Amino acid sequence: MTGRIALTLLGKLGGLALTLFLSSVVIFSALLLTPGDPVSALAGGSRPTPEMIAAIREQYRLDDPVWLQYLHWLGSVLTGDLGQSFVYKTDVTSLIAPRIGVTVMLVAYTVVLIAVFGIGSGILAATRGPRADRAVLIGTSLGMAMPTFVVAILLIWIFARMLGWFPVYGAGSGFLDGVYHLTLPAISLAVLYIAYLSRITRGALVAQATSEHVETARVRGIPASRIFRAHVFRNASPQILAVSGATIAGLFAASAIAEQAFGLGGVGSLLTEAAARKDLPVVQIVSLMLVAVFVVLNAVADIAIAAIDPDSLRSRRNS
Repeated sequence: MTGRIALTLLGKLGGLALTLFLSSVVIFSALLLTPGDPVSALAGGSRPTPEMIAAIREQYRLDDPVWLQYLHWLGSVLTGDLGQSFVYKTDVTSLIAPRIGVTVMLVAYTVVLIAVFGIGSGILAATRGPRADRAVLIGTSLGMAMPTFVVAILLIWIFARMLGWFPVYGAGSGFLDGVYHLTLPAISLAVLYIAYLSRITRGALVAQATSEHVETARVRGIPASRIFRAHVFRNASPQILAVSGATIAGLFAASAIAEQAFGLGGVGSLLTEAAARKDLPVVQIVSLMLVAVFVVLNAVADIAIAAIDPDSLRSRRNS
């Protein structure tokens, strides 16, 4: 098993490096080739003179071929120089650093909600009979039909405006105040994923519960609770873990919606604002960060699956 996990790790590291390289090429090229000229943003909104335009294009290498601009940008990134914002006239690092904590805390809070209620409701639907299964089915259908921004509006209207239980703006200060401020954003972000993970969990558990080895265990008189832990849930966990890994990775990109709705000022909202203002250095770095997080977390999930059940990973690769 150890050798198989090591091979999986090496393969994932190679795939990670290739994916990040290709993603960096696509992100850099796509943004530079979009309509519009960043010179207007660099000029601070004024009407630049021809001399000013020439100086700006020379300073930021805008007249170089795209491939040469990419190599210069990639070399700077690899040495820790993330560039300077066109709009804010400051290092991209100084813009991202104070916002990462908000996004990470929001995603962590959301992950807890998804794990508890998504997996929990899936187990409930699979083990507590038709009535519970029907109730969870209705609830998950509603959850999957409601976009994050709609859930955010409903939560703000009910729990902030009508009841006044939670704030509607800002990320708070300190851990407890942060949890208080992030409750509504985390719920709005989690609802769709809770419904999806619940469906996946329920389907995986039902499939395992009707498998031949589980029926054999029942015939042998093994207690139902032990059968569930040792056979049903354990064999269903690779599929649940795979979906959970992709879900957590996707949350970093999806968090932009909740951050905008609740004025949290995280990395996601920074990406939205930078894209709207064609702040290329910020958009490039944040986009690359999100891709890196997505790929790394999926790789971690696959490695964890290989540790739990190597055969399931091989079957996923061949399917």
